[in-house]
Amino acid sequence: MSTRLNITISDDLNNEIDKAAAESETNKSEIFRKALTLYLAMYEGRKKGRKVGLVDPETQKLETEIIGL
Repeated sequence: MSTRLNITISDDLNNEIDKAAAESETNKSEIFRKALTLYLAMYEGRKKGRKVGLVDPETQKLETEIIGL
C-alpha cells in the first residue's frame, strides 16, 4: 500500500530537485523518498546523541556537521 502526498515547495527548490533528478537519472518521487528516509535516519541518530554530517572518505574526519534539521 502507498500514500500520495501533496506538498508546496519554492520554485528555487523545485529547480534544484529537477536538476538533481536529471543528473542522477531518477525522478522527483525517488528523490523525496530518499530525502525522507535520510531525514528519519538523521532524526533517530540525533535522538541517540549522534552527529550527522559529511565525512571525508580519506581521513574519516567529519568535515561538515549538519545541524538545525
